[in-house]
Amino acid sequence: MTDLFSPLTLRGVTLRNRIGVSPMCQYSCAPDGKLTEWHLTHLLSRAHGGAGLVIVEATAVLPEGRITPQDVGLWEEAQLPGHKRLAAALESTGAVPGIQIAHAGRKASTAQPWVGGLAPEHGWQPVGPTALAFPGLHEPVALDEAGIQRIIAAFATTAQRAVEAGYRFIELHGAHGYLLHEFLSPLSNQRNDGWGGDFAGRTRLTREVVSAVRAVIPEDVALALRVSHTDWTEGGWTTEETVELARQVKALGVDLIDVSSGGNVQARIPVGPGYQVPGAAAVREGAAVPVAAVGMISEPEQAQAILSEGKADLILMARELLRDPYWPLRAAVALGRTAALATPPQYDRAWSTLGETRILRQVAEPLPPL
Repeated sequence: MTDLFSPLTLRGVTLRNRIGVSPMCQYSCAPDGKLTEWHLTHLLSRAHGGAGLVIVEATAVLPEGRITPQDVGLWEEAQLPGHKRLAAALESTGAVPGIQIAHAGRKASTAQPWVGGLAPEHGWQPVGPTALAFPGLHEPVALDEAGIQRIIAAFATTAQRAVEAGYRFIELHGAHGYLLHEFLSPLSNQRNDGWGGDFAGRTRLTREVVSAVRAVIPEDVALALRVSHTDWTEGGWTTEETVELARQVKALGVDLIDVSSGGNVQARIPVGPGYQVPGAAAVREGAAVPVAAVGMISEPEQAQAILSEGKADLILMARELLRDPYWPLRAAVALGRTAALATPPQYDRAWSTLGETRILRQVAEPLPPL
C-alpha cells in the first residue's frame, strides 16, 4: 500500500509525502510580473502546513503568455530575485519548491476573475494555433513558424531561470485550454501544416517544448506535464490520446503527468468528488508513468484510498488547501500517521494539545528581515 505520508522520489527530488499544493493563480502582481509579499505569505503558509511539494502558480514564459496583466512572470532576469527568495523560503520548511511555467494562448489578456471580462488596460493581442476565439474572449492571431519557435525557446529559457531561482520541480502547463492544450485539441487547432491535423502534428508543440526544457535543466530536476485528459466534448481531445502522449513524453524525460481535465471549450463536466481520478488512473496504467490526481479531493481517507488503489502516485490539492493550509497535518492525525507530522517548532503548543508528538527536522537559515 502506498501511504499518503510515504516519500516520493522523482529523479533527484524526494518529496517528504504524497501531498502537493497545486498551482493556483492569485492574479496579484503589478503588470511587471514580479512576485509580491502576497505570494510569499500565501505559499509559505501551505508549506508550513506540511505539504511535500508546493507549486508556484502558472508563471508566464512571455508577457503575452499571461492570462491577466496581474499574472506572475519569469520571462526576464528582473523577475528572478523574487523567485529566489520564494524558493528558498519554501525549501526552508522541508517542502520541495516547484513552479508551473505556462503560456495562456488564446485565453490571454483577460481581467482578474473577480473583475471579469477582458483586460481593461495593459491588454494585448493573444495568439493561438488558429484564429478561433474562446467564447467571450479576444480572437487570437494564428502563430506562424517564427512565433512557435519563439515560444519553444521561451519555455526553455524560463525553465533555466526557474532552476537558477532554486525550484526543483518544473511543471509545463498543457491543460485547461491554454496554449499547449489548444494545439493538442482538434476543437481549437485547425491547422493543416506540421503543427496540426493528425495526432503527431497536434502533439508536436508539446513534445518539442518538453524536449527543449529537458535539454537545458539539470538531470536531477524533476519535470512534470499537466494535461487535461479530456475536453468532455465529442470530437475533442480524449483520454486515449492523453495516454499515448504520456507514453511519448515519458520517453522524452517527463517524470510525472499531472492529470486534470477540461477548460479548452465550454462543456458539461460531471463534477463531483474525485471526478478526475479515473483519468489519472487511465494514464498511470496505460503509460506506466507516475501521475498526480487532482479535483475535489478533500478528505484524508479519500486521498489515501486513491493511492492505496493504485490510481495515482501524488495527490495535488487546491481549494481545500485554500480553506485549510494545515490540511496535511490534520490528515496525519486523522489517518494515525502522527510520526509523519512536520510542524514548525513555533506551533508545538497547538499540536501538543492533541496529544501528538512533533518529529524534529532540519530547518534552513532564517530569511533576511523584510
